[in-house]
Amino acid sequence: MEEKSIHKFSADFKLDTILETDIGNLYFYGNIVIFEGNEGIVLSYKSGFSILLKGLKILKSNPWILIPNRLNSYSIEPVDFKYLNNIPTLKAVAVVNYSKLAEMNSELESKFCKKPFKTFQNVPDAINWSKTYL
Repeated sequence: MEEKSIHKFSADFKLDTILETDIGNLYFYGNIVIFEGNEGIVLSYKSGFSILLKGLKILKSNPWILIPNRLNSYSIEPVDFKYLNNIPTLKAVAVVNYSKLAEMNSELESKFCKKPFKTFQNVPDAINWSKTYL
């Protein structure tokens, strides 16, 4: 039985793994990880550390890109980017926003992230930009 992605990407962009958690889902497309947080969560080192460890176990020592696809409204502790900054295999962050407020929040977060960081209005554009860092 062929696994179907909930995302509408081309056939050559294959979904490898879905990690369902209490704060949201992570979708592993090779070395690109799309995170879709649940409505109202607070994403922080404390709430996300165990998920990060599980994700790194899946990715092994391969370089990877994080794409937060902000379909829902949730909070982020921007100072906790210091932990992501210390992950050598994380090469860039491409945030997909669907509102002006979310875009403004991402601008603030970018000040705390030392990795290449850019915002987008759709996932395909975020993926295309991300591929330049792999």
